[in-house]
Amino acid sequence: MMKPIRVAVVGVGHLGSIHARIYSQLKETQLVAVCDLLPERAAAAAAQFNCIAVTDSRELLDRVDAVSIAVPTQAHFPVAKTFLSRGIHALVEKPITSTVREADQLLKLAQKSGAILQVGHVERFNVTLRRVQDSLKEPRFIEVHRLAPFQPRGTEVGVVLDLMIHDIDLLLWLVKNPIRKVEAVGVRVLTPFEDIANARITFRNGAVANLTASRISKEGMRKFRIFQPASYISMDFLGQSVDFFRHQEGRIQHENLTISGEEPLKAELTAFIEAIRHRRPPPVSGREARDALAVALKITQLVHKNHP
Repeated sequence: MMKPIRVAVVGVGHLGSIHARIYSQLKETQLVAVCDLLPERAAAAAAQFNCIAVTDSRELLDRVDAVSIAVPTQAHFPVAKTFLSRGIHALVEKPITSTVREADQLLKLAQKSGAILQVGHVERFNVTLRRVQDSLKEPRFIEVHRLAPFQPRGTEVGVVLDLMIHDIDLLLWLVKNPIRKVEAVGVRVLTPFEDIANARITFRNGAVANLTASRISKEGMRKFRIFQPASYISMDFLGQSVDFFRHQEGRIQHENLTISGEEPLKAELTAFIEAIRHRRPPPVSGREARDALAVALKITQLVHKNHP
């Protein structure tokens, strides 16, 4: 029987505590420790998940094989750098880093040390998307709405890096074509950063995407609509349902599916552990996350230019 992979979670706020819970439940992992700058938060998570608590992530270097990094975005780079340089596998929450330069440095570190670097673009593991994946042949127009009620968590960055980056990653993964043009607008409402933004991305193959993200909505919405030759697919990531519209024999055929399946974050962490175990590329690589970050930063730059 293979030994469990020793893991720790750095940053046990809302999202990090979910990472810790899942690791504590997986047969393939041993949750060794949790780390947080707030001693009381680290201690509470350690008591809940039966592991040790530390406040300095460097204390973990000789104790773990892999880490999840769920600290605020500006701390992703220094924390991930410490582990990757020691050959410790890292799953870094999105966005990968604050700058493309930092992302490039992490990619080089991971390549040099042989450590696996995966980034937490969790929507790749949404069962709704997985259900329609084989039906996505040639997206021509994509319309995305990701809306959320306001909450203080995540407001150290704008809504593009907080929410829209999920859909940017999915878009690049689905279209697989170079970007020709990016247009964007957005406004600040409740924070020093943009709280609502809209971007229009045109690809060289002619595909067009219209993305809207807001964190000041009354109700949550995560809808991804894809138009392609002879079909239209509407995915509701929150409601976990799919509507298929197909043009067949001169008529529009409609099919509605309600989907259930594994918790996306559990699927993500399981994929991370399997990549480590079998020494294979992770499903969301550092390179893909770096490219999504580059687009997100371009959109953010345009938003600030158009609405200073």
